[in-house]
Amino acid sequence: MYREFYGLQELPFALTPDPRFIYFTPSHKEVMANLHYGIENGKGLIVVTGEVGTGKTTILRWMLERLDRTVLVAYVFNPRLTVPEFYQYFTTLLDVREWETKSELLIQLGKTLESRHARGLRTVLIIDEAQGLSPYVLEEIRLLSNFESNSAKQLQIVLTGQPELREVLNTPELRQLKQRVALRGQIKPLPNVDETEKYIFARLLVAGAERTDIFSPGAVDFIFRCSEGIPRQINNLCDNALLTGYASGEPTIGRAIIEEVAETFDMLPRSDRGRQMGEEREAPARIFSAAGRAELWNAGTGHLSSGSSSAAASPLAMREEAVEAAPGAEEVGTAFRRSGLTGE
Repeated sequence: MYREFYGLQELPFALTPDPRFIYFTPSHKEVMANLHYGIENGKGLIVVTGEVGTGKTTILRWMLERLDRTVLVAYVFNPRLTVPEFYQYFTTLLDVREWETKSELLIQLGKTLESRHARGLRTVLIIDEAQGLSPYVLEEIRLLSNFESNSAKQLQIVLTGQPELREVLNTPELRQLKQRVALRGQIKPLPNVDETEKYIFARLLVAGAERTDIFSPGAVDFIFRCSEGIPRQINNLCDNALLTGYASGEPTIGRAIIEEVAETFDMLPRSDRGRQMGEEREAPARIFSAAGRAELWNAGTGHLSSGSSSAAASPLAMREEAVEAAPGAEEVGTAFRRSGLTGE
């Protein structure tokens, strides 16, 4: 495909959450600091939120690859589970198998957690896309947070999800769970064009690019506008732009190619939607009808309030004081152009 054409060793903008391509923005660093501090110090429940495509799963996978082997992690990536399915999945990941009833499950789980905690080991439950958890599973998660010693939680729980997760936790029936949240973090989109350029540059370097000026400054600017700083959107635009540029034989990706791709994927900036590429923006429509403009013109020349000194002193009256009758449409246009009220 386009790898050889642009001097790349691998695809730099794949949509899969590959930890090798992670780009640490200030909000990523803050979230990672919260995760490290919370897990290491036994804080219990940690919540991380972020808009779709901002890199929540990527940062989790980056962390999982770097955790010490003494940390046992149960990673749940599909939240659409019933309570029995959740416990079955969770205990299997922790290798807690000898149970048939919920009471036996809790007894065996408690022994495992207490034994690991006594040896200074960490046990972590991570749930991705947690906004999709049912209230019943969330209540069970709250009860799991009760496994604790006098000084620390024996099970660290990390809930990551879209901004809707905050709304879920704010529901009255989950107020007890909300009160258990020890740390919160938010992953934000890239804030400006400069950060977007650095993000694209970093991914090109990881992909072994021979040159990093594949995207022109105008293209990067429009990528930021179309993507609103969301990394997954940036990846989608860049990947398809490289494919389009390769097909067109363009060694450098310019703004025109980004516009073409953005329109195909319905990602044009809100202010540009509904316009053809390259189409100039039309002048704003007049707010008054022809009759309304004539009436306003008459008011300005004093014909509707001849006894008013304020009307006689108005700019319109001063400019058109020689006119004695209501003008026609052409005269109205002429008078408005002279007065500067058309905006032309």
